[in-house]
Amino acid sequence: MVQNGCCDICGIPLDAEYFDESGFIECKNLRPGERAVLARFQVHPQYCGVLQCFSQFSDAYARDNSEARTPGLIWMILRNGQPVAPYHRLESIVNPWGYGSYGFQVRLDENALVEFVVNHNGGIDEDIEVVGGRIMGRYWYNRIYGAESRRTAGIRE
Repeated sequence: MVQNGCCDICGIPLDAEYFDESGFIECKNLRPGERAVLARFQVHPQYCGVLQCFSQFSDAYARDNSEARTPGLIWMILRNGQPVAPYHRLESIVNPWGYGSYGFQVRLDENALVEFVVNHNGGIDEDIEVVGGRIMGRYWYNRIYGAESRRTAGIRE
């Protein structure tokens, strides 16, 4: 049953849109102490959303599934520049690209910036030449931030 235009199970509005962002980097282009943004999504003004999934890729893992550890690399999901626990210090492939991912719900406030980054922590395994990251979720218009609520609050545009 649908109430107020939202799903009864998850509460997400029925008119929500999806986002799916990804990117790759060659490890040779990443210097010790540097951070690379693999995927980034900016929620629009007056919209909010939810991050629902992420995936990781390394060419070493793609060749041999026993190569889940990524020495010298720290994977992080950031929301508005702040680490999202428990996805703030991953040292291995926990959600491999192409195998489906474990879903979760991380709230994204109005205009939030979500980034999937990898940090070069020194001593990258030479078998790892390319890494990639993918983030997926949904976003929707939030009436709280829109013109209707601004009018009822007496704010002129």
